[in-house]
Amino acid sequence: MRVLFIFPHPDDESYGPGRFMFHLQRHGHEVFLLTLTKGEATKQRLRLGVDKKEMGNIRYKEMLAMQKVLGITRMDVWAYPDGGLKDLDPRPLENDIMTYLKEHQPDVVITYPVHGISGFYDHLVCHAVVKRVFVEWKEGCKHPARLAFFGPREEQARHATHWIPLKGLTDDEIDCTVCVDEEDIEANKQALDCYVTYRSTVEESGIKKMLHPEIHFTFFGENHTPPLTSVFEAMK
Repeated sequence: MRVLFIFPHPDDESYGPGRFMFHLQRHGHEVFLLTLTKGEATKQRLRLGVDKKEMGNIRYKEMLAMQKVLGITRMDVWAYPDGGLKDLDPRPLENDIMTYLKEHQPDVVITYPVHGISGFYDHLVCHAVVKRVFVEWKEGCKHPARLAFFGPREEQARHATHWIPLKGLTDDEIDCTVCVDEEDIEANKQALDCYVTYRSTVEESGIKKMLHPEIHFTFFGENHTPPLTSVFEAMK
């Protein structure tokens, strides 16, 4: 199976479902990562004394290291404006994502839920754009395909960190819970370490302590009770 993860920024995958990405490739699935921006607007560039272009290059090199750690089959990083997705006409971005879906034909697409977990605007736009494109793409898709939104359980998000307020998935929203191994969690920690420019932020956020073995998903247009145990189960 081929699973495509779509996120707006470098490190979104490692702060999110990185352990699940490693778990997938370890079990023989193809893992694709599409990142919409180079993350160039981060304030870390001020600390480093570099401009946005150079910051984007630095973050891309960090992503290449992360790709090797997680065993990602294919990674594409676009150059849409970091922090500026909300100000764009969404149609060019939608067209680009549509072209990508048609070219690579993923079985499952995974991105942020409607609240983006953190509420960051780029996360919200990413959710909305991917959902709209997926609906149109699936109408002409010749094989079963699923859109999944990942997130922590609501209670986990509420008590997860003092860093920023997070939102999670309610029990009623969870359609699938996948359990990963300690090996997958360790790979996720190593992937976070690839983001050298964010080392202090990684430590401050406490994200490594939040990497639970259970990964939760809600599926667009589906309702599964009790939750499934695989993102490929019961696909139509």
